[in-house]
Amino acid sequence: MLQLADLRTKSNALTEQFNSLWRRLDLKGNKDRLDEIEKQLSSPGAWDNPDKLTPVLQEKSQLESQIDRLETLMQAKDDLAEWLALAEEDQSPEVLETLSAQTALLEELLEQTELNLLLSAPEDQNDAILEIHPGAGGTEAQDWAKMLLRMYVRWADRHKFKVEYLDLLDGDEAGIKSVTLRIKGENAYGFLKGEKGIHRLIRISPFDSSGRRHTSFASIDIIPDAGKGITVDIKEGDLRIDVFRSSGPGGQSVNTTSSAVRITHIPTGVTAQCQNEKSQHANKDTALQILKSRLYEIELRKVQDERQAEYAGKMDISFGSQIRTYTLQPYRLVKDHRTNSEIGDVDSVLDGKLDQFLRDFLLYLHAEKTT
Repeated sequence: MLQLADLRTKSNALTEQFNSLWRRLDLKGNKDRLDEIEKQLSSPGAWDNPDKLTPVLQEKSQLESQIDRLETLMQAKDDLAEWLALAEEDQSPEVLETLSAQTALLEELLEQTELNLLLSAPEDQNDAILEIHPGAGGTEAQDWAKMLLRMYVRWADRHKFKVEYLDLLDGDEAGIKSVTLRIKGENAYGFLKGEKGIHRLIRISPFDSSGRRHTSFASIDIIPDAGKGITVDIKEGDLRIDVFRSSGPGGQSVNTTSSAVRITHIPTGVTAQCQNEKSQHANKDTALQILKSRLYEIELRKVQDERQAEYAGKMDISFGSQIRTYTLQPYRLVKDHRTNSEIGDVDSVLDGKLDQFLRDFLLYLHAEKTT
């Protein structure tokens, strides 16, 4: 049974948390900046060169989202205060239930706001390019890669992010050999950057007639989408462009014409490819965008005094290098080996409920920076 005293204590604690957090936020500053952008967009000749407005429009969209979140947070705090005052006079079950719901809402919004504050790097706001590659193990590993693909697509759906398939190569019997996605949404890269690494699965294999337990590995790579608003200087002479016949599904014309494109940046050896479009020109544009994003990430890592290794020089997709283990047998548990976060509901994680892991990793990064 709900008790007013407990709800009062919880409400007061959340209000104190709100007041402390609100001092770190700048609703007025965001509104002032949005006003400046709207004046800029409405000025004569502003739309003469639409391409130059891309970063401005991106900032406008981000500011609108931030303002909406902050106003929603403020409204939730005000609503909680009103329901608490009402409960002091009327302790009926209906009022107490509503007060309890308001405390839960404000608590959730405070967590989301604090999480967004952890995303302070400029590239955190970018869309994310996500790649999945199975490790050794044939069909078993390729099936695991497809399970991870489903997990990230479900996560994106939960956050109302848009998913674009840039490159997909199906497995011979089941699963996938590789996939490249663009996940579009505010702070997509910031949320997902901690997913980069080796993911391990332990389960009874559905492909083993003897019912033995198997361990499979897959590698996740996350890079920030450079986007059209970021200039990456690429000399045409530094590129090698290869065209080949697409091997994935997509209709007769995709599989019978040399429409797939692979671009290699000769000075760095960085490559990118796309085969999902029927048009060679469209595949080339997408591959070039992925290549730009890879080179952009290299520059970011230079700034951060980190070395950018080639994909083949990463940790082996094998034992001892995993960042997270998904155990289905002999018990059920998902564990992140960097933060020691654990979730027993494996099905919900594989269904895209990753936020606890994402949040704990961002807190882990924040702690690393401040120590």
